[in-house]
Formats: sequence, structure tokens, C-alpha cells
Amino acid sequence: MPPPNILTRTSRFLGLHSLNATGRDAYLVITLRSLRMFSAGIPSLILALFFSSLHFEDARIGLFMTLTLLGDVLLSLVLTLIADRVGRRRVLFLGSAMMAVSGTAFAMSENFWVLLVAAVCGVISVTGADCGPFRAVEESILSGLTTEGKGGVGGTRSDVLAWYVTATTLAGSIGTEVAGRVVQFVEKKAGGSGKEGSKEANERRAFHVLFWGYAIFGAVGCLLCLGLSRRCEASGEIRERGGKGLSGTGTGEEEEVLLQAVTPSTTDGFEDDTPPTHRQPSDIRVTKSPPTKKSYFSQISAPTRSIMYKLWILLAIDSLADGMTPYSLMNYYVDQKFHLSKSTLGDITSASQFLCAVSSIFAGPLSKKIGLINTMVFTHLPSSIASAFIPLPSSVGWTVSLLLFRAALNSMDQAPRTAFIAAVVKPEERTGVMGITSMLRTLAMSVGPSITGLLAGNNTFWAAFVATGICRITYDLGLWVLFVNVKVGRDREEDEDVRRGGRESIDEEDAAWGGLLSDTESEGSSGGSRKGSKDDERGVTGGRFGKNDVGV
Repeated sequence: MPPPNILTRTSRFLGLHSLNATGRDAYLVITLRSLRMFSAGIPSLILALFFSSLHFEDARIGLFMTLTLLGDVLLSLVLTLIADRVGRRRVLFLGSAMMAVSGTAFAMSENFWVLLVAAVCGVISVTGADCGPFRAVEESILSGLTTEGKGGVGGTRSDVLAWYVTATTLAGSIGTEVAGRVVQFVEKKAGGSGKEGSKEANERRAFHVLFWGYAIFGAVGCLLCLGLSRRCEASGEIRERGGKGLSGTGTGEEEEVLLQAVTPSTTDGFEDDTPPTHRQPSDIRVTKSPPTKKSYFSQISAPTRSIMYKLWILLAIDSLADGMTPYSLMNYYVDQKFHLSKSTLGDITSASQFLCAVSSIFAGPLSKKIGLINTMVFTHLPSSIASAFIPLPSSVGWTVSLLLFRAALNSMDQAPRTAFIAAVVKPEERTGVMGITSMLRTLAMSVGPSITGLLAGNNTFWAAFVATGICRITYDLGLWVLFVNVKVGRDREEDEDVRRGGRESIDEEDAAWGGLLSDTESEGSSGGSRKGSKDDERGVTGGRFGKNDVGV
């Protein structure tokens, strides 16, 4: 067989072969989120500026963002916990429809309370990142469609998730750039160089045009959801894993949970470990009895909770930092400090997100070389340090340089983090765990804008960046200390096999000694003259019941 050429090696290094092997659903999921992130680039640039043009106070702008994120928390909690039951494709369709409704409301109204209801009850990205439960559902889908490797090495999951982050971040970059250019175009076409009041009116007109585009992209997302197959559902994932011989790879407890979770039509191919000749009618009656209904949180296994409790605390700290300085508020800060044009702000934000996208390509290959946790920490830590120094420069050039450096390494932890969570939880727990993770991150993030709004109102906007840097550094160091030695994937399975093999070897040794002892007893009962000698021999070999033991 000839060695692979340079294109094949490059494709494998970048993970393109993994993406292609996963199939059409992976492309559709990535396209769907790319469209959503392209749309999220619009409010990430203009939302705070839009409210400023409506003469909303800084504290009120921060409160608006906080309440919007709290609405996302509630939405995430409800939809992620019922996603596997209702259908993942339906949840994604609902998200796209809510985008269309919210975009329409922002395009048609300038009333604070109408906009607040539309943002809280709908889907509007106030941070420039994805909002709502939809990313958690998509990551659960991709985790089910892909395979995990040994300790993050091998398999297709890390590659596909890396491209998921890369493509969607690049889409957000393009969306921000387009938003800045559209604002500039509409202002020029409407004669934005006139009076101040006329200029503000032209800006608001441009903002409304962009929100109409946001609504249209939501409608297109609904159409994309119709192309997803049944493999994206939890039942389809379980059926596919069942065909690969799940009963030979998992523990009995894992199989029992899975079998209780699926309907009879999806259990074909699953076999009980008990041979048919040993099955009792009582066993059949027990399996048919309805299981006791538990809360969603209690259905997450104890080993998973022991890991996720620590990770959730760290992610909450990191999300608080992200909420204090999202792209929308960073644009607002730069606009207040240097009074740049909207197109220039769009260029800066677009370049930042483009660097995020490019760097994310290398997250998958890097995680295969140094591991998931090391990739998360040592790429994110320099970005965290840069965040604290953004207010320090007094010139535009140095400020933009810090923003770009921060952005270049800011997203390289996302794909490894998702792969790590998918590897340490059971497959049937993924959607729930990722949903809770998304909910807690959004809840922590929702506090940030209010803090920044209060600081900005007291002319201490710079303190928000310093606090952001401190929180992010705490997250990075805590992540490395607590999780650097955690084994995932096949490494964990091999350790369990070694421990299980050790227990089995001990049991076999005990059984062998028991057989030897029973043989000794039977021989002793057949001849009185041999009994004493056998008792002596048993005392030497068994070390517990013989006369030698007593004499010693």
C-alpha cells in the first residue's frame, strides 16, 4: 500500500477526514450553528450602541443584558432537560423559530419593555456567543455521532468538535464584519453627515435593517433543521451503539439505565447477560414494571456528579468573567474611549473572531498531542492575562493589539472542554449534563453585565477588565490542579479493566484453593490412615486450619 500523500496527511492532521466520516448530519449541525453565530455577530456589535442611540442609561443597558441572560437560563433549563424526550430536532427547530420572532420584535420596536420581553422570552445574543440551550443539544448530537479516542487521542470526536467551534466562530466573525459595513452603508445612503439628531435616526434605521436580517436567518435555520436525520435523536444514538455490541463494552448498571430509557422498539439487538435457560418469570415481571420516576438531576450518576461539581464551579467563574466583558460591551468601551466609527469597530470585532476561528482549527490536533486539560489551560491562560491589561494602553493601536491577542487564544479551550465532558459522562447523561453546564454558565454570565454597567456608570469601566482577568486566571489554574490527572475515554476503561481483572484473579485463586481444600476433605474421609497426613498437608498449604498453625 503506497504511503499517504501530502494532502491526505494534511487532511488527517486537520481532522477533515473525521468530519467527512461522521456524515451529513454533522455538516448540517455545524451549518445550523454557523448561521446562528453569523446572526449573533449582529447584536454583538450593535446592541449596546443601539440602546445608547435610544438614550438608555448604562446601568439600564447592563440590567437589560442580565435579564436577557436570565431568560436564557430558564429556557436552557426547560429545553435541555426535555430535549431527549421531546426530540432534539424539534428543540433546534424551536430555537430557530424563536430567533425569527425576537429579530422581528427588535426590527419593529424601540420600546424598552417590548424589547426586554422579546429578548427574555426569545433568542437574542447579548454577548456575541451562542445563547439558549441549543449549543448543548448540538454538542450532544455531535458527541453521539462521533467516537472518542484514548485519553482524547484518536477517534473523531475532538476533530469534529474543533471544526464545530472553528466554523461557527468564523461565521460570527463574518457576521460582525457585515453588520459594521451595513451600518456604514445605510448611514451614508440616508445622509448620515447631517445634524446630530438626523445622524442618530439614521443609525437606528441601520440597526433595524440588521435586526430584520437576524429574523430572516432564524427562518432559514428552521429549514435546515428539517434536513436532520433520526441519528441525531437519543433513541437513534442508543440503537446505533446497541448494534455495535454495547453489552460487551459497558457495565451492567449502564446497560440497565439505557434499557429503561428506550422504548421496546429501540431495544432490538440488546441482550441480557443472563442465559435464556436461567431467566425466571419473576425477572420478566420486574422489568415490565414501571420504574420509579426520579428527578433529572438524580439520574446523573454519582461518579459523574463528583467530577462535574468541581468543573461547574470553575466554569461559573469563567462565565462570570465572560459576562463582564462580552464583545458588545468591549465595543461600547472602545467606542467611548476612542470614538471610532461603527465600521472600524466591526473590523476589530471581526478580526478578533477570525483569529478565534483560525486558532480553533489547531485545538483538535494539539489535544491529541498534549491532552485535553493541558490544551484547555495553556492556550487559555495567556488570553486571560491579556484581558486584565486591555484598559492600560492609551493608544488605539496597543488596545487593539491586546484585543486581538486575547481573541487569538480565547476559543481554543472550547472543543477540548466539550470533548472532556462528553468523555467523563455516560452517553445517556450527555444532553442533561451539557444542558446543566450551559444553564450554569449562562446564569453566572448573567451577573456580569450588571456589574459592568454599575462600574461604567461610576466611571470605572476599566475595573471590569481587571476583574475579568483575575476570574479567568483562577479558572485556568483551578482546572489544571483539579483535572490534569483525570483519565478519560479508553484510559479510564483500561484502568477499570485492570482493577476488574485483579479482582477476578483473586476470586479465581480463592476458588482454586477452595477446590483443593474440598478435594483434601474427600480424600481424608476415604481412609483413616491418610487423614492425619492430609490434615498436616492442609495445615501447611492452607495456613489456616491445620495443626501446624496451632503449634506455631
